[in-house]
Amino acid sequence: MKTIISKIDINNMDKEELKKQAKLLNEGKTVIFPTETVYGLGANALDEDAVKKIYEAKGRPSDNPLIVHIYEKNEIYDLAKDISEKAETVMNKFWPGPITIILNKKEIIPYKTSGGLNTVAIRIPSHPIARKIIKYAGVPIAAPSANISGRPSPTKADHVYEEMNGRVNGIVLGGDSNFGLESTVLDMTSEVPMILRPGSITKEDLEEVIGEVTIDPSLEKKEDNKKARAPGMKYTHYSPDADVYIVSGAIENVANKINELVSVNLEKGLKTGVMCLEKNKHKYKGEVVSLGNNLDEVGRNLFDILREMDKKNVDIVYSEEFPSQGIGRAIMNRLLKSAGYKIIHT
Repeated sequence: MKTIISKIDINNMDKEELKKQAKLLNEGKTVIFPTETVYGLGANALDEDAVKKIYEAKGRPSDNPLIVHIYEKNEIYDLAKDISEKAETVMNKFWPGPITIILNKKEIIPYKTSGGLNTVAIRIPSHPIARKIIKYAGVPIAAPSANISGRPSPTKADHVYEEMNGRVNGIVLGGDSNFGLESTVLDMTSEVPMILRPGSITKEDLEEVIGEVTIDPSLEKKEDNKKARAPGMKYTHYSPDADVYIVSGAIENVANKINELVSVNLEKGLKTGVMCLEKNKHKYKGEVVSLGNNLDEVGRNLFDILREMDKKNVDIVYSEEFPSQGIGRAIMNRLLKSAGYKIIHT
C-alpha cells in the first residue's frame, strides 16, 4: 500500500495537507495522526468497512472496542444516549483533553466500532492537528493507538513512520505527543462512574468534580476480561521484544536485586536493560536508561523507552516500581501490561 505522508508544523499548520488527509478519512480510508496522548490510527467511525481496515492495519482483535474522536461536544448527542449530569460535568470540565467517556450507544455506531458492545467510548482530543483533521473530515473518527497490536504505543513521529508506513493510506507526522499515555477511560453507564483505564486525568482529579469514582478491580489482575469494555483492557499490551519484569521493594533492595540479575544474565550471554528514575541511574549495571526526573516525565517517556530497548537489542528489561496513585496508577497499569504482570519482590 502506498502511504501518503504529510509533515505538519504544529505552529504553522498547512491547511491543504490536512484537508488532503481528512479527505482520505471521509472516503473510508485509514490515516494516522498525532493526538496529545499518543498517535492514533483513524477511520470513519460510522463506516464498518473503514473500521475493519483499522483492525487489519494493527492486527488487532475485532472484539476490542475503539475510541470515537469528535470535534465538538454537541456531536455526542447523535452518537450516545442516557447521558447523565455527571457525564455532562466531566465533558464540560475536561474536554477537549485526555479523557474518554463510555456511554450507551445509539444505533448509528456500528458494532464493529464498539467491539460488539452496546456502549461507545468517546472523547474530544485537544491536539490542534487532530482537531483540524476531525473537523475537515466531517465524520466521527474511530482511532486506537497507531501501532501493531500489543506493541508499545507510538508517541513520536518516527515511531509511526517506522512501524506503519505501507500499512495505512495516510500518515500525518506532527511531532511528539504531550502526555505519552493514552487517555483515561471512564465508564459513565452506572450511578458510580468507574475507571476502566487510568490515564493522566486521575481518579483524584475526577473525584474533585463528580464525587465517588471507582476503579475496575480487573486492572490489578493478570487475567483478561472475557469481554473488554474499553481499549487496553484485554490482551498483552505495550510490549517490546524483550522480556519485561518489574522489581518491587525498597530502592536499595531493588538496585541490589537488579544488579545481581544483570550479572547472572551476562553469564548466560543475555543483554539486560534497566529503566529507572534519573536520580537512581548510578545505582545500576547493564543498559541503564532514565525514564525521567518525576512521574509526569516517566509517563511521557515510558513507551519511547520501551521502544528504545528494542533498538538496543536487549533480551531482558527490569523496571523500578512506581507509586500506584495519581499519574503513577496509569504508569503502573502500562508497566504491568508490558511485563505480563511479572513482578520480582525484594
